[in-house]
Amino acid sequence: MDELNILITAIGAIVLFLGLLSDYFRRHWWTSDPLTTLLLGILLGPIALGLVDPSAWGLPKEHILEQTARFTLAIGLMGVALRLPKGYFFRNWRPLAVLLGLVMPAMWVVSGLLVYWILKIPFWEAMLVGAAITPTDPIVSTSIVTGVVAEDNLPARLRHIISAESGANDGLAYPFVLLSILMLKRSPTEALPHWFFHVVLWEVGGSVVFGALLGYVAGRLLKLAERKKTIEHSSFLAYSIALSLTVLGAGKLIGTDGILAVFIAGLAFGDVVGGQQRAEEDNIQEAINRFFTLPIFILLGLTIPWQQWWSMGWWNLVLLLVAVLLLRRLPAILLLNRLIKPIKNIPEALFTGWFGPIGVAAIFYSGYSLRRTEVEEVWLVCSLMICASIVAQGLSATPLTKLYGRYKNNYSSQVNRQQASE
Repeated sequence: MDELNILITAIGAIVLFLGLLSDYFRRHWWTSDPLTTLLLGILLGPIALGLVDPSAWGLPKEHILEQTARFTLAIGLMGVALRLPKGYFFRNWRPLAVLLGLVMPAMWVVSGLLVYWILKIPFWEAMLVGAAITPTDPIVSTSIVTGVVAEDNLPARLRHIISAESGANDGLAYPFVLLSILMLKRSPTEALPHWFFHVVLWEVGGSVVFGALLGYVAGRLLKLAERKKTIEHSSFLAYSIALSLTVLGAGKLIGTDGILAVFIAGLAFGDVVGGQQRAEEDNIQEAINRFFTLPIFILLGLTIPWQQWWSMGWWNLVLLLVAVLLLRRLPAILLLNRLIKPIKNIPEALFTGWFGPIGVAAIFYSGYSLRRTEVEEVWLVCSLMICASIVAQGLSATPLTKLYGRYKNNYSSQVNRQQASE
């Protein structure tokens, strides 16, 4: 009970602290909310103060993290979907098709091969690790593309494309994870047909249809309730959160990809609602996201497997994390940036390519994969990559965002001077 009260106190205190000082921290200390909460978890855990020890809770810590990450993703994805402009996916389907259909598979292959070559583990185990760290995380991305620093320096088109990609590819990583699991547990002749017909067509395709339907119906019912004056204005926020949890649970019950269904439902719901409520939701959702999404990073800090990392050999792990952070996403974005319309030049391609963080989605998929396969390396490698990404991209978000802002202002000034001289 004492550990529970310590956790409750820590979660409440860090949300209050970041609510008061997060903008100051982003401007002057170059840190992000996920990084701050991760450090708090490490401080409270067995490696530091020893106030909270998850190993004494009676449940596998990876399972606790998996289910907490699943809940966190549902809340976060609804917030991302409602933050995007109305009809964004329909207007930007070409660049999103490149990001989701070309860049994302490339991220999986590159990540998996790097794990295979550097750690020398079996091929499909390595590809499973690569699949788990493929999705760019909407929770960590939110800390990069929102706030005063991002709004002052980044154009909306970059902030929106990063958010849209991170929202969609969380659910779309599921086929890669399942393909790797099936190839580990079955023969190719059994695995591939099951993967295509059951996973791709039903679990993924069904989640798109199911999420769109529920989101549209929920939006229409909300509009009807407003016309009939059966709903209080203050109920709107609770309505959107309840929708995300309903879709997450119901999607899983009917055997679809519940995470992707939540994001699709949020897009459909936001397109129906629109208007003043949508703008108001953007402001409120950030506070809600902070309260519901930051605790997962405290739990991650509490459960970091320091000893197992050490036993795997630090030099190999350091080489792997540097290689993955630099090669997992950046080369693909640089190669294909001309096909991604919101990206206008190489500096923007570099920015977008670097900020594809590994976070809560990887926590969920690594926990899910460990439970399905009992391959311990999945959790060990993924937890290392998650922590490395949170640190690297958390510390670099503010300086690189400001650097891009200076580049954009200098470029605009040069163009204005050229136009004036002509």
